[in-house]
Amino acid sequence: MFGNITYNGSITDQYEQLSKQLDALLEGENNLIANLSNASALLNTFLKEINWVGFYLMNEGELVLGPFQGLPACVRIPVGRGVCGTTVAKEQTMVVDDVHAFPGHIACDAASKSEIVIPLIKNGVVIGVLDIDSPVEARFTDEDKDGLEKFVDVLLKHI
Repeated sequence: MFGNITYNGSITDQYEQLSKQLDALLEGENNLIANLSNASALLNTFLKEINWVGFYLMNEGELVLGPFQGLPACVRIPVGRGVCGTTVAKEQTMVVDDVHAFPGHIACDAASKSEIVIPLIKNGVVIGVLDIDSPVEARFTDEDKDGLEKFVDVLLKHI
């Protein structure tokens, strides 16, 4: 059974605890949808000041909506378009402090003001992205970026 835990210490320490919790939660399960669903739910309980967290998965050359927590979202995103599609094209994490200033931003939720997108790269191939939106400008820090990239590394062991 799963229960909420209290995260202690610095933000770096808290992300380390979160990644360990994810590893334990996914241990022994290899179903992609189940693991992405639990990962998005875990992030939704951990992260403050966010309004959407979830995954887009590569399918026939474009990103397609996967498991998420939040309001209904855009279903398909072309590679190279918006923050998610640009993350795939560049194969690197993108932190956007003001999404309204990002050229080609796709506004699924008008309340979103900042965004972080981490690519899911397995065996050298981008298989999807982790996308997190916030209604707060400049919500995501370098510590968030590092912690979420480590979270994705743990996730990739289970998918």
